[in-house]
Amino acid sequence: MSGGDIAVIALVLFAIIVLFAGIKQVPQGYNWTVERFGRYTRTLQPGLNLIIPFFDRIGAKLNRMEQVLDVPSQEIITRDNATCTVDGVAFYQVLDAARAAYEVSNLQMAILNITMTNIRTVMGSMDLDNLLSNRDEINARLLHVVDAATEAWGVKITRVEIKDINPPADLVASMARQMKAEREKRAQILEAEGLRQSAILKAEGEKQAQVLQAEGRREAAFRDAEARERLAEAEAKATAMVSEAVARGDVQALNYFVADKYTQALGQFAQSPNQKILMLPVEASALIGSLGGIAELARAAFGGDGPQDGTPRRRGAVPPVGG
Repeated sequence: MSGGDIAVIALVLFAIIVLFAGIKQVPQGYNWTVERFGRYTRTLQPGLNLIIPFFDRIGAKLNRMEQVLDVPSQEIITRDNATCTVDGVAFYQVLDAARAAYEVSNLQMAILNITMTNIRTVMGSMDLDNLLSNRDEINARLLHVVDAATEAWGVKITRVEIKDINPPADLVASMARQMKAEREKRAQILEAEGLRQSAILKAEGEKQAQVLQAEGRREAAFRDAEARERLAEAEAKATAMVSEAVARGDVQALNYFVADKYTQALGQFAQSPNQKILMLPVEASALIGSLGGIAELARAAFGGDGPQDGTPRRRGAVPPVGG
């Protein structure tokens, strides 16, 4: 093999080596920066890329995926001078590989320190009660502050979460006693409100019952008065009719009226609960005569036999048997 052939083979091998040295395969989720003579020129995207060998080189290989950064525990002092131990976690994502590589040294350490500093600032401006009950507000404020501070580094802080807030043991015991006293106070207030409401409802019920009873008595009195009024009207009308009959010479109507009142009076005596034997200073013939007068009146009204001469029979006279 001649020297020319060896030179050709060497040249081909050199070309192949140069070609493979210029081919760069960037994995998905990463960005690589390219430096030419130490100066940043461009960023390689995921996939197959070509660079100029011996002139260009790979500077930084940055992960574009969202990453988590554990924030270690630290002690903070709240606005009301309570000491707490807190820790958290931060999530971030590189948006601009060039700025993340060349604007800050040790990106993760920078994010960690600025997050810890802002945790002390934000939580130290709050009281302990607000610190324990407003964790969402704390997370939102931390996210806003830390994201604004890291924007110049080409980094997006997606989330900052406080994991644990641990007050001292004696402070926890005091808070437990305070919570117990507060709950007992609310229970007593609710019990008193229940008794008050029960008394009010009971009084309202008694008032309503009295009102209904008064209305019932008023209605009963009104109906009794109306009944007595109608009874009086009926008595007056009956009396007027008897008077008219007597004026026309019909004595039988008067006999009927007197006999009816007579028998009603006897019935009331007989129905008296404290009388078992009825002793009346009247003659039995008077009652029988009254009944006879009623019978004559009935016969006259229904077309029966009566006195042929038209003269009324004397009150108290006993009608003949079979007559």
